[in-house]
Order: sequence, then structure tokens, then C-alpha cells
Amino acid sequence: MYAIVEIAGQQFKVAKDQKVFVNRLQGEEGSKVSFDKVLLVDDGKVTIGAPAIEGAEVTAKILGHLKGDKVIVFKKKRRKGYKKKNGHRQFLSEIQIESISVSGAKKKKEAKPKAEAAPKKETVKKAVKADDLKKIEGIGPKIADIFTAAGIDSFAKLAKADVAKLKEILVAAGPRYASKTPDSWPKQAKMAADGKWDELKKWQDEVKGGIEK
Repeated sequence: MYAIVEIAGQQFKVAKDQKVFVNRLQGEEGSKVSFDKVLLVDDGKVTIGAPAIEGAEVTAKILGHLKGDKVIVFKKKRRKGYKKKNGHRQFLSEIQIESISVSGAKKKKEAKPKAEAAPKKETVKKAVKADDLKKIEGIGPKIADIFTAAGIDSFAKLAKADVAKLKEILVAAGPRYASKTPDSWPKQAKMAADGKWDELKKWQDEVKGGIEK
């Protein structure tokens, strides 16, 4: 039995007792984690999600945290005399797959219908709109997904986040995101969380890329 699951923004083909190195996870060594973005499960019968299988889950145990091999990033511009060399070591976590489950989908479906369905739909729509991290200047779809995977999935959480912690998450996501500057993101998120959209828009119009001059 095996499954294809998305873990910290990457897809892996996993089986029970398999050890996998993934992007750094939030959790202590020895703790258990679960992943519900299961795209495919083969237990004798192939089940494919659209895109994920509802109710399916992969559970694992964090064996340890470490750094990957050093990668050299070299940039050069012809006829400009520009050369820049950097080294990067990816933050990784080693996990061991403990179980793959496709059950639970029916139970989740049965738990959804309730008498106050209409009001809840309105609440969900408001929450999604309010927690769209892409409204923060400097945050795109990929970075929004990275923060969501790290547990920062709302303006309120981003507003309270330490800038050093945000930078650590970006560095762990790879060299493409390590150069981003999150210094102003908590400040913008605080305005968004307080519903000060006009003030946020004015602030964003006066800066470029989310960096105060």
C-alpha cells in the first residue's frame, strides 16, 4: 500500500515505515504529525483525489531536524562585472510514515449538514476573504501557502508573528524565498486584522514591495 501526499509544499510517494526527508516541519523530535493533502492511495484499488482525497490521512513521526547538503548559488551578469556567490543549506526534517488511511471521508461528509447552513456559508466566505494573506504587499501565492503550511493562516497570526521567525520559515522554504524581506508584513497584517483597509491601501501606495523607505 502506498500513497502520494503533499508535505510542506512537496509531493512524495510514501509507504508504511518509510523514512522521508522533507522541508522543516513545525514540531519537536518524537512528536507525531498528520497530512491530509493525500492525492492518491493504492491499497489494491487506486483512489484518486480531485485534487485531494477527502477524509484520507497520512500520519508520521518526526525523527529529527537537520540541514541538507550545501548548495552553491552563483550569479553573473555579462559585461557588467557582476558576480555573486552564496551558499545555502536547506532546513529539513526526517520523518517516518506510520499509517496511511483512506477512511473517515464519509464521516466528515455526514458531520457537515446542519440546520444553520446558510449563516455558516456567509461566515466562511468572510473568513476566507479576511485571511487572504496575498493582500499583504510582498506576499504572493507561494509564500502564502508556505506560511499556511507553517500554521500562519490568518492576519491575526501574521500580525503577532516575530519577523525573525518569518525569515526562518522563508529560508527553510529555499533560496528562492530566502531573499524576501518580511519586516513590514506583521504591521500590514495588523491593519488588515483590524479592518483598516483604507489605511493599509494608503500605506501600500507609499511603499514598494512592502519595504518602508
